[in-house]
This record gives sequence, C-alpha cells and structure tokens, in this order.
Amino acid sequence: MEKSFEPAQIESTWYARWEASGAFKPSGQGEPYCILLPPPNVTGTLHMGHAFQQTVMDMLVRYQRMRGMNTLWQVGTDHAGIATQKIVENQLAVEQKTRHDLGRDAFVERVWKWKEESGSTITNQMRRIGAAADWSRERFTMDEGLSAAVRKVFIDWYRAGLIYRGNRLVNWDPVLGTAVSDLEVNNVERDGHMWSIRYMTADGAASLVVATTRPETMLGDVAVAVHPEDERYAHLIGQLLHLPLTGRQIPVIADDYVDRDFGTGCVKITPAHDFNDYAIGQRHKLAPITIFTLDAKVNDNAPEKYRGLDRYDARKAVLADLEASGLLVETKPHKLQVPVSQRSDAVIEPMLTDQWFVDLTSDVQADGRPGGRKAITEPALDAVRNGDIKFVPENWATTYTQWLDNIQDWCISRQLWWGHRIPAWYDEAGNIFVGEDEADARASAATAPVGALRQDDDVLDTWFSSALWPFSTLGWPANGPVQNERGDVVANWEQDKIFLPSAVLVTGFDIIFFWVARMVMATKYFTGQIPFREVYINAIVRDAEGQKMSKSKGNTLDPLDLIDGIALEPLVEKSTKSLLIPQVRAKVEKRIRKDYPDGIPAIGTDALRFTFAALASYSRTINFDIKRAEGYKAFCNKLWNASRFVLMNVDQVEPDQRKWNNARSNFSDGGLLINRWILSRLQATIREVEEHFRSYRFDLAAQTLYEFVWNEYCDWYIELCKPYFSGDKEGNKDFVSQTALQVLEHTLRLLHPIIPFITEEIWQQVAPRLGFETLSIFDQPYPIAELRLDSIEADREVSWLKATVSKVRQIRSEMNISPGKTIPLLFADGDDGDRARVAKFAAQISFLARTEAPQWIEAGADEPAAAAAVVGTLRVMIPLAGLIDVAAEKARLTKEIARIEVEIRKCEGKLGNASFVANAPAEVVAQERQRIADWNTTLGALREQAGKLQK
Repeated sequence: MEKSFEPAQIESTWYARWEASGAFKPSGQGEPYCILLPPPNVTGTLHMGHAFQQTVMDMLVRYQRMRGMNTLWQVGTDHAGIATQKIVENQLAVEQKTRHDLGRDAFVERVWKWKEESGSTITNQMRRIGAAADWSRERFTMDEGLSAAVRKVFIDWYRAGLIYRGNRLVNWDPVLGTAVSDLEVNNVERDGHMWSIRYMTADGAASLVVATTRPETMLGDVAVAVHPEDERYAHLIGQLLHLPLTGRQIPVIADDYVDRDFGTGCVKITPAHDFNDYAIGQRHKLAPITIFTLDAKVNDNAPEKYRGLDRYDARKAVLADLEASGLLVETKPHKLQVPVSQRSDAVIEPMLTDQWFVDLTSDVQADGRPGGRKAITEPALDAVRNGDIKFVPENWATTYTQWLDNIQDWCISRQLWWGHRIPAWYDEAGNIFVGEDEADARASAATAPVGALRQDDDVLDTWFSSALWPFSTLGWPANGPVQNERGDVVANWEQDKIFLPSAVLVTGFDIIFFWVARMVMATKYFTGQIPFREVYINAIVRDAEGQKMSKSKGNTLDPLDLIDGIALEPLVEKSTKSLLIPQVRAKVEKRIRKDYPDGIPAIGTDALRFTFAALASYSRTINFDIKRAEGYKAFCNKLWNASRFVLMNVDQVEPDQRKWNNARSNFSDGGLLINRWILSRLQATIREVEEHFRSYRFDLAAQTLYEFVWNEYCDWYIELCKPYFSGDKEGNKDFVSQTALQVLEHTLRLLHPIIPFITEEIWQQVAPRLGFETLSIFDQPYPIAELRLDSIEADREVSWLKATVSKVRQIRSEMNISPGKTIPLLFADGDDGDRARVAKFAAQISFLARTEAPQWIEAGADEPAAAAAVVGTLRVMIPLAGLIDVAAEKARLTKEIARIEVEIRKCEGKLGNASFVANAPAEVVAQERQRIADWNTTLGALREQAGKLQK
C-alpha cells in the first residue's frame, strides 16, 4: 500500500473497473431487490440534495447486493419539459430566433440534439459519488419504450372515462405561456399593499368596503361575499352592487368561506383569477369573467380604456381612477405571499383555460362507469392504510393520506412543444378522437369524424410520465425485449416484473404529492401491484447554520468541489457567475471569503459519503458542515494507516487458519484474550449495523462503525497487538496476526456500502493474504454475526484493562508527565480478580501505559506519596517522587472528590424522591442504587488517598 491515502487516484480507477465488469447489473441470484432513482432533470447538475439522496440509495444497493439479493438500481433521467425547452429557446434567442421561426418539428429535433450533447452531465456526476447503478438499463422519460407506456395509459384512462378536457382554473405562467404544477410555483414573501375599495349598492343607499391586494382583478368581479351570520351585512345579502369603473352590477352573496373577523368581513369574488373565488363561484353558479390574455394583458372583457395594458400597468390605472372617483378608501403596506414560477420568475396568474385532466374526484361517471376516486385514488389510499406501503419515518403517511383525502383533479396538459404530445385529435366540428396515432384514433371512434383531423398541440405534464416510472422502466407494456437507440436491450417486462414492487423509494417530502402518490395510483391501476414496499423520506440538506442553501446567500456547495477541492478565487468566480445583481454578487463574495478563506479542501468521495451517512437520521433537515466532513476524511486516513500497519506486520495466513479459531480461548493469556475481545466486539458491531440498515438509521450505523474502527480496532486492539508483531511478546504471534487480518477484512466489508472506494483498494491488498480470489469486495458476502464468537468474559476483562490503562494515562496527562517517560506503577487494594487481571495483562499495561512492571502494595505496608485513581476497589498509583508536584496532585484529588460528591447527591435526590422510587421501573431504581454504591466506593478510596497525601 502507498504510504498515504490519495482518494482521487483510487476513485478514478475503481469506478471504471466496476462498471466495465458489469458489477452493477442484477446477478440473477437471490431475492429481487430494486430501488428506483427519482429521475433527475436531464438539464440538471449534481447538488448536495442529489448527492445525499443518492448516497443513501447506493449504500442500500451495495448492502443488499452483498447480502445475496438480486439487486437492481433502476436509473434514468426526466425530460424536464419546461426547463429543457427554456434552455434551447435561450440558445435560439442568442441567434435572434424563436421556436416559431423553426417550427415544431425542427425545434423538437434541436432539443433532441441538445439532449444528446449535454444531457448526460448529471449521470456522469453520479458516477463520481460511486453510484452502483445499472447504467446498461438507463432510461429516459421520452425514449420510445416509455413513450409507448405514456400513450397507452392516456388512451386507456380516456376510454375508461378517467381523462377529460375541460375549462378549469390553473396556475398559468404568462412568460412561458403554459400551465404549471404547484411544485413549479414558489410562494415568495414580498412587500405589497392592501387597498380598500368602496362598492355602492345599486340604489345608492348603502355601500360595502372590500380589501384587496390585486385591485386590477376587480374588473372581473362577479360578486361580493359576506358571512351568512354576519349581522352587519345580513340586510344586504341578495342586493346588487355597482362594480366600480365597469358599469356592471354584481350581487352580494353569503358564504361560510368568508372570515367575518378579517378586514371588513367583505370579500370580492373573481372566479377567473383566484382559486378560492373559483370554488365559491362554483358553489353559487356564478359565471366567471376572464379579464387577462394568456400573456397577462387586459382583454376585451374589461372596459375599453384598460384593454391591452399589462396587468401591473392596469393596476396603476385602476387605482388612479378609483381615487379620482372617491372610491379608494385606504392604502396601507402589506406583506403578501406571491406565487412565482420557478422556471421564469414570472408571477403566476390563475387562469381559466382549456386543459386535460385526470378525474380523481368523481365517484361515478355520467354513464355509470366507476369514477376517478374509486378507480384510482381509493386503491392508493388503501395501500398505505392497510400497511402494504410503509413510510419511514411513519408520520409522513399522514401527509400522504391527507392529500389524497382532499385531492383535486390533476391537470396533465402543458402548452409546450417538448414532451409527450397528447394523443388526441379534433375534427372540424370540435369532436375529440384519441388513439395511438391518427389512424388508430379514427378506427376507434364511435362516429366518423367530420373532415380532416388536427392533433392537439399540447404535451403532457412531466409528472404524468414519471408517475409510470415503477413499471414503464421495466418494459411495460411491451410483450418482449425493449431496446434503446443503439439496439441494446434495456428492459423486458416478462423477466423484469420480478422487480415490481421495488423494495424502497428514497425521496424527499416535497414530492410526496406530485410523484409518490401518483406512482401508487398509476401502478395499482395498471399492474394491480404497489410500486414499492417502503418509502424512506430523506432529510433536506441545509448549511452548517441550518439555513436553506441558495445561490443568492452564497451558501451552496457543489459536491464535486468537496470531493476534489477548489481554491478560493475559482470558488468565488464559480459561485458569483450567475448572479446578475451587483449587490447580491458582492454579498455572496464577501461570505465566501469569510467562510472559506483558503477555498474548500479536497476530502474525497468516501469522506463525503461517510458524512452523509452520519447525518442521515429521521430529521426533517440536516446541517452540513465542512469541518465535520474533514473529520471523516481523518477517519479514512486512520483506516488506511491502520490497514497499512497490519499488512506490514502480517504475512500470508495459512489455509487451516482462515476460519475463526474458537478453540484457542485460554483466558489466562492476555494475547488470546484480546483476540476473543475484538472478535466479540466485531459480532456486536455486525448486529448493530444490520439493525440500523433495517430501520434506515444510517446515522447510527455510521456511528457504530466509526466507534468500532477508530476506538476499538485502531486505538486499542492494534496497540495491544504491537508487542506480538514486534516480537517483544513470545507466543501466539500467528494467532494474533491472523485475527488482526481477518477482523480487518470483515471490517472492510462492513464499511463498503458507505465508503466503497477506500475499502475496495485496501481489500485488494488484504484478500490475497487470506486466500481470496482478488475480484472485488463488492462480490463478497456482507458479514453475519456468529453467536459462538461472542464473549461476555472477554468483554469484561478487556473493559477492565482499558479502564486501568485509561486511568494511568489520565494521571500522566493531568500531572504533565512526558508521554515517552517510563514510570513506576503501583496497585493496592482490589480483589482476587484484580490480582489475576494484573498478572494476565501486566505486559499490555506496561506497553500501553509506558510503565515499569506493576508492583503490589500489600495491606498495612507503607505507601509512598502517589497520584492515584480508582478502578472499582482497585487503587492505581503513580509514585510522586521525582515525577510530579504533590500540591498539584492534592488539587486534582480535591477536584475529583468534589465531582463525585455531586454525583452522589444526584443519586440521593432521586432515591429520596418517593414518587421516583414508586413509579420508575424496578431496574432503573436498582441501577441508581448500584450507582450510588459504586460512587461511594470510589469516593472512599479517593479520600483515603488524599489523606495519605496530606500526611
């Protein structure tokens, strides 16, 4: 092995070997275990959230593969309709062209070209973090196989009466010119105003005052609503009001939606431009009036003087006219949540448009066929309520069921050119015909179309195709092999349906509604199965202070920068490059220079992965701190150095020694005992890690492995082995060497799912000495705990040894005795067991604590002035003569006595509390009593030692 651990060289070598060897493909043996990658946008690059989530998935895949499962990590990318189209349209804008200059077919061809040239960025980055994904089966939501699945689902649902076209209110992006989903809308707090406007009754005898943050929408008001029990306005319900500036009259209606204690208790109703108003309008059968064009300008439904104005210019004009007419009552500042498009930064406008919907709310269709709720939603609800699908943590199941209980019909159409074009055609009379193509649409029609057919221009929502991901990626609905454009077989439903349901879906809570629920609905409907058995909701990654990562804050981190490192100036340039506002750019640069004055150090992939594992608890968010990642880089270095030391001191293990030798269990020999101890600790570690993987507590698994490797194997076991390796201790060298190497090999396998690169590199050096054929650690079985190797006695004996050595080291540290100085060591008191242990471990104590051979002070003999500590009833003493300051030792003992007295008072307080004694579990009360007894024993020994020093 090289002297130092160099991650970059190892990582580049091993991933290429793994992928080329087909190591990530299903083995064909064992029980199927599948994980679906939430398909990242083809436009995307790896960010911290991706890296964290994909590390979790990779740990699970590697762990289950090593446990003998037939694993498949099904990967692929999403065509990201809006984002991808915007990228290509921006490229055309540089050429002073629009998509309309190219025409639909040529534009789509250009998008495909961009995808082939630039669409693999994120999948190549996934390789950098070690993703053990079967890339030979990589899918794209617009490849031919998945497109066939999309068409079939649309057609089948349409013909079952579950998809319809209707004029409904949707989130409309006036810049992109398309409907968008709720997930693509951010609610941003902004400074605004609340305007109060007076509406006069038709007879002029009374008036109402309404408050609004969008006065321009009053041009589309159809009513003013009050609460039915509001006595202030009861006499006005049913009367007509003059709608200011329009010449129209609108009614006063009563509706429970109105909060009579908010504002004036009167709400203007504009169904065509507000979702809550739309629902009220539906209840009261009020015809909506759309006042905006699709690019957010005032249309011909408004008075002539406002037509053609941008919505915000119209706001200014409306306010000016209201003020001039004396109807503007009040203007005051107001904080409001503004819906903003993620893709264009435009303010979203609720808009009535003709769209395609999946019916998820009707109980029965008009012709008597089963409706959406029974056919699609209820099975998805039952899957979770019945426990067929489990959420981890389980509280997210409530989020899932609450959303489905209150679900609305799903708008699935988008006014784009890039995406799955809706397989629907219209004849000259406006009739709709749905089919695989125009010929199929004609052939399937109940009546002959009138004249020529024209295909719908819209495409399907990206979430529609990704809802089919659990089964479409496995080859459904094709009957045989599905090939990619190169002719490679990427799926075969007849063979691959064994991977449905998948084992676990790893995803974020923000897409439980948009993706998780929809996959359950679609998969249950078309295959009759659940898509996955468990849903692990991973946390959201925030910065070290718990703030959300954003470019404008300058606290984003690129996972690859953490892996490779990046100097300060390139980091500043990279982080500020896309920030257009100079003030924001300056603020971000200042923060970066403060937080990373030397840039970001290279920590390597394994250290980054271990950091993610150590943070992966059930929390809703996790705070990522580079300093913690640097700590796990030190862990990797520790593992490397310990492995190198063992390999330098251990020769080939003979065949007859390659199994754990349980026969050599002589507890009178310290060397054999430390072997039994490390084997026992290894078994406990294996069991704990297995349980933590089962419960998705990767943080606890990482903590368990860290403590075993760093504290028990490296800091204690290897140190205890050194006398045998160096020849200072006669006998049992071969057995100690064998155990050291075998425990290391098992430990590498335990660690491999979390830190695959370093464990593979070291294993390749370890394996030949144990007779393994040096293929890959990835092909080795995950360790299984062996009950016969547990040893309570070895644990107890070595725990005593560690406590004794630690006490000596503590005294040396507190007395500032040079670590290299060999010192005398005395023991007093104790029992027969202590004497036997001292005899057994004399060599180990002297070596680890750097002492002379231990000596006993018999009862009644004179004792020299000494610094002392207590292990049970045993006093551990270092004579003071020529070593330490007696006054300093007195002060240390006084401080330690005071600390123990505090602990005793705590125990006495609990045991003196009658309620505690009566209500606490019996074992807890017993534990407190034992603690107070132990503390008193220790206190007595320390007081005795202090008294002797005083003399």
